[in-house]
Amino acid sequence: MNLVFDIGNTSTKIALFDGEEKLTSIRTKVFSYEKLNEMFCPYLEKVNRAILSTVREIPEFVIDLATHGIPFVHILSHKTKLPFKNEYQTPETLGSDRIAAVAGAYHLFPGRNILVIDAGSAITFDYLSGKSYKGGNISPGLSMRFKALHRFTGKLTLGATLIKYSSPGKNTIDAITAGVTDGLIFEINEYIRIFQEKYMDSLVIITGGDSGYLKDRINYKINYQPDLVLSGLNYILEYNAKKA
Repeated sequence: MNLVFDIGNTSTKIALFDGEEKLTSIRTKVFSYEKLNEMFCPYLEKVNRAILSTVREIPEFVIDLATHGIPFVHILSHKTKLPFKNEYQTPETLGSDRIAAVAGAYHLFPGRNILVIDAGSAITFDYLSGKSYKGGNISPGLSMRFKALHRFTGKLTLGATLIKYSSPGKNTIDAITAGVTDGLIFEINEYIRIFQEKYMDSLVIITGGDSGYLKDRINYKINYQPDLVLSGLNYILEYNAKKA
């Protein structure tokens, strides 16, 4: 069995896979080996591989994984072997969550031209063409846009995210909510339009914490994959275990 960790800015997502099948997953903010044992017992004794993707410092519990009998523990980095070509000019600065999402897309739809949209704290647009990762763009996510508007303006309220609103706004809360949300949706639609003009045979995948809210507001056909990063990490783990 495989244990997969996706450590983000605000929380950690953990999933247990048996081959390609995800058995269970959780999201938590506080973590330790003891908590892991509590949440995944009795499966933990069957785990023989683990992979970790983190945007922060590597936590101490990763060392505990190796000392508690998991023989193969892989930390995703720019040195990790990938099943596709990485054309990013500075791979050491490429976020591990981005490359995991691309790997998940490649595994699901090998050889396709894919735009991978990950709508989280930041929203990323990553491009996969055939067997090559072409790079991508990073933009502020939904929550970050609300917070920035509140912080850098004198009297505007923070507003409420992920609610129904009227557009154009007839009050300040609606004006902020519509401006931020519609602006992001317009941005996503334009990325998709340009991508599909360039690649006629193409696919758009959306994932990330805000993807469930955004997916039904986008004007184009998209493939919703809420577990794309976790499944991508599992795919990378399987790939590197075979290469070891």
